[in-house]
Amino acid sequence: MGVGRGKLAGVSRTRYEPDLDAEQEVDLRSVWARIAARWWLPVLGVVLGLAFGYALALGGGKVYRAETLVYLGVPFTPGGGGVIPNSIATNPRIVGEIVRSEGALKAASRTSGIRVPKLRSSISTQAIIAAGQGRTATTTLYEIAVTGDAPRKVELAADALARRVTGTAGGYVEEKLTTLEEQIAIDERELEGINSRFNIAAREQAAALANRSLPAIERLLVVTSLNSTLSALEQRRSTIQEDLLSARQLLTLATRVEQARVIEPAVAAKTTARSTRNAGLVGALIGLILGCAAALLADPFLARRRAAS
Repeated sequence: MGVGRGKLAGVSRTRYEPDLDAEQEVDLRSVWARIAARWWLPVLGVVLGLAFGYALALGGGKVYRAETLVYLGVPFTPGGGGVIPNSIATNPRIVGEIVRSEGALKAASRTSGIRVPKLRSSISTQAIIAAGQGRTATTTLYEIAVTGDAPRKVELAADALARRVTGTAGGYVEEKLTTLEEQIAIDERELEGINSRFNIAAREQAAALANRSLPAIERLLVVTSLNSTLSALEQRRSTIQEDLLSARQLLTLATRVEQARVIEPAVAAKTTARSTRNAGLVGALIGLILGCAAALLADPFLARRRAAS
């Protein structure tokens, strides 16, 4: 009897554990079967969602985008010997940091009339990199864009931000241009004075040679003295001309290569508020989910309808 009770006790302690994987497989098959039975509901949801998303993108209102192209310049050393490696213009993050700074946003807001919070969310910047170069390639050409519902306002905002960028990035080159222009003006004035003195000395020498009333010795001394003056003036003129040519070449380099400037001013163009492609895909996905849900809920709904009737 004791052995029997032990066996029974062992049997009573044995519990049935359900196969969860098998139950999940059955549930998934049931769900798929219910969706497949009413396949037209998911298909209809995809079609309606695609059409709704596309219509929503097209009817999102008028939106304008103004793009401006800025060149940050490539600053050289004062004598034009080489590029300055670590400068504001060569920092790849400078454009994004400047246009999103509070000072730049407030200045652009005053110019355009767009409120600062709205303007902050409407700005985008992009580095213009030549084809074939990687994303890590350095460039000094950037696009600044502003979007909004008023074309003139977004143009004014984009231009104001572009001027802010070029003014900050080109400060060193602007001072360099001022120095070169002053040097050129000084050289030109000095060259003009040298030419005037040279012409006077040349006329005096010609007059001394033609004056036969002067004794030969005296005439020779005058001509010799004027020859020395003319030689000194000619040497000085050659030096100034070389300096002037060098300064003009540096000015051209600074103006064409080093100076930051706006390449293309902002011009507003109409665009859509949303991407029609993305809006259509999102609508189709939502429609598919709703269609599948409708297919799953159709049987319980119809069952309750039949029970109620």
